[in-house]
Amino acid sequence: MKRNQVQLFSRIIHRGQRRRGAALVEFAIVLPLLLTVLFGIIEFGQLFKVRLSAQQAAREACRIAVLQSTTKPYTNSSGPVMQKIQQIMTAAGVSTYNAGMVQIAEDTAGNPAVTVTVTVPYDDVKLTGFLHVITKDITGSCSMRKEGV
Repeated sequence: MKRNQVQLFSRIIHRGQRRRGAALVEFAIVLPLLLTVLFGIIEFGQLFKVRLSAQQAAREACRIAVLQSTTKPYTNSSGPVMQKIQQIMTAAGVSTYNAGMVQIAEDTAGNPAVTVTVTVPYDDVKLTGFLHVITKDITGSCSMRKEGV
């Protein structure tokens, strides 16, 4: 190799090392932002899944409560309404679910509608806690008219 070629090759190698150092610094600056966005997306996905499960549990339980064959009280823990909510919430992975999270407004002579509200505390289902400032409870609610009234 000629001397000029060696000098040129040496410059190219040193320039590449400087560029790699700059890329490493840029990556170190951008990485926390990317991880924050990634974990925020994961947490929002978990929140959305639990919200949809609570809504489905409320809808299914309300549907069972308005059937003519279903009798009061709907809040009976061994009754079909509460069993359906328990089944759906367990399938959704909400293991800390309990009957205190369910509010059922039973039908009356003046108001034949049944309203079921399922509430899940955010602290019980959070993965990372990034969205803690946004919400405290996740709720799903449904209201239907009692059949045969």
